Amino acid sequence: MTRDEVRALLLSFPGVEDGVSYGEPSYKVAGKFFTWMRPLLDDSIVVHLGNRDERDLLVEMDPETFHFTDHYRDHPIVLARIASVDPTWLRAALERRWRRVAPRRIVTAFDAA
Repeated sequence: MTRDEVRALLLSFPGVEDGVSYGEPSYKVAGKFFTWMRPLLDDSIVVHLGNRDERDLLVEMDPETFHFTDHYRDHPIVLARIASVDPTWLRAALERRWRRVAPRRIVTAFDAA
């Protein structure tokens, strides 16, 4: 994928808008933090997961795509390299995160459409 493709994917979820966090492109949904990209550090997107075991499995299975830094060691977060991440996996992972942070009314309208 490209950064533009990832951005288009993020903005395809209702209520998601562009922002900046720590000088990097970030995304919010209805004013709540959703995720961000790290184009200058390692060209990765930050993906929130359900637990650290899931992250560790992803890193073990595909270390060329998935990694994390010491900053994220204690959190259920994985960094996915944009150039090699599977678009289908990324969409599913981002949708799970979006459903957790988006207001219920937006999720309900999305499901009804």
